[in-house]
Amino acid sequence: MTKLKIKTGDTVKVIAGDHKGSEGKVQKVLIDKNKAIVEGVNMVKKHMKPSAQNPQGGIVEKEAAIHISNLSLLTSKGETTRVGYRIEADKKVRFSTKSNEVI
Repeated sequence: MTKLKIKTGDTVKVIAGDHKGSEGKVQKVLIDKNKAIVEGVNMVKKHMKPSAQNPQGGIVEKEAAIHISNLSLLTSKGETTRVGYRIEADKKVRFSTKSNEVI
């Protein structure tokens, strides 16, 4: 299993695929599948049966998962960057490899 460098709450940009160029916040990371669910990106339509939560049923739009390799982390300046790890004051921190600032 590989170490995923994108975490829940990060702002990311899609760098490949149908939704290339879209940006959003990571809602959930699926570690076992190496995928992430990004807010407002990769929307799919799902047919729902009527239930207690959705008494009318119908077609619902929801986010689908995107592979981690198609995502790139955005810095505070809005540019894409890779993520690295280093130890500062006996603590492991993530940093931007482009600007060398701690994330």
